[in-house]
Amino acid sequence: MAQSKKITKGMPIVNDSAAGIDIGSRFHVAAIPPHNEKETVKTFQAFTSDLHQLADWLLESGVTTVAMESTGVYWVPVYEILEERGLEVILANARDARNVPGRKTDVNDAQWLQKLHACGLLRASFRPDRDIAALRAYLRQRERLLDYCAAHIQHMQKALTFMNLQLHHVVSDITGVTGMKIIRAIIDGERDAGKLASFRDPRCKASEATIESSLSGNYQPEHLFVLEQAVSLYDFYQLREHDCDDQISAALTQLNHQKTPPDEPLPKPRHKTKQSNALSFDVRSDLYHLVGTDLIQIHGIGPYLALRLISEVGTDLSRWPTAKHFTSWLALSPGSKISGGKVLSSHSKKSNNRITAHLRLAATTIGRSNTALGAFYRRLSARIGKAKAVTATARKIAILFYNAMRYGMNYNDPGASYYEEHYRSRVIKGLHRRAAEFGFTLQAAECVS
Repeated sequence: MAQSKKITKGMPIVNDSAAGIDIGSRFHVAAIPPHNEKETVKTFQAFTSDLHQLADWLLESGVTTVAMESTGVYWVPVYEILEERGLEVILANARDARNVPGRKTDVNDAQWLQKLHACGLLRASFRPDRDIAALRAYLRQRERLLDYCAAHIQHMQKALTFMNLQLHHVVSDITGVTGMKIIRAIIDGERDAGKLASFRDPRCKASEATIESSLSGNYQPEHLFVLEQAVSLYDFYQLREHDCDDQISAALTQLNHQKTPPDEPLPKPRHKTKQSNALSFDVRSDLYHLVGTDLIQIHGIGPYLALRLISEVGTDLSRWPTAKHFTSWLALSPGSKISGGKVLSSHSKKSNNRITAHLRLAATTIGRSNTALGAFYRRLSARIGKAKAVTATARKIAILFYNAMRYGMNYNDPGASYYEEHYRSRVIKGLHRRAAEFGFTLQAAECVS
């Protein structure tokens, strides 16, 4: 009787020409399908010439798609070079590509990535198009410069405190018109409090006498030196910020080059207040040309936030089939941790997504406004707490942004009173339904004069 052979079957292969790369800071380990060549794993240095050799080896081996983990920023040049050479590159989340327990080496990691990708078990992380990615890089650099500016504003305020100049108590912003005129005059050698107070801008709420009282200080040379250094560095980063604005404007012009302007004129702005740290050009007009709808009509979204959102997700939101997919990607939707039919947790996932942080900040701001979204935030805040209310309101703003970008929806705010009345009618309708279930009928109370 012939001995039966044991037949083992692995997971079905979906991508038979898939490769995996374990990304490192000094070298990268690449693995190709085992049926292609005898040498299925190779190590390449992180130099640019070696990355081109890596691309040559993958193409010669018949590879058409490559998977890699998002390790730091070391994956960026590998991704861009392989994409330029015509390969489909999948950037996988390290959480999805976690290896099974056992001996961990770079070779094993590369082979595990190749196996998962060949079986179609890796999802590609979102990465915008080249032009959008360039716009995103400029905006992120601008935000970094603003952080540096903020640090030097703190240095200015600390130097003033050392000299007992209480300027920050009488003006809302020491980098405003009044504050900077006074600080620059102090650096130039002016010590007379009355003369310094005369630089007060007419729009300043504090009186000239109050400002004069706050400027009688104890001037010491070392503190004046620190103040001068802080102002010089602040001015330097302000200039670099304007350079970023020029690059951002050029990037938007490039994106609008092949776009047809909308037929309808740009709607009037909801308010004429200029945002602090606003860009030095008309962002709203460029975005209206690019998108075809005025995103600024959505409460909570200003010109800078609209530009920031587009720089992170692009103009084609069809990559997310529905608004629910979009909010889930932003980690703004409730979680679904269920086991045995029991809900273990419905908390939203933690995320370091930059858009999510901006939307949460916008939700906090809009909670103080007399709008439908503001009324929604305040109702939830009173019922379930501010943390959950911020998440829910940020999700609402994200859905409005998605619908405007995907379907060209024009948002018209119904107002806080409309929302409250609509909410009241829903509650009353629910009470009538519950009363009917128990055999009772609700009747409105008569008003007693």
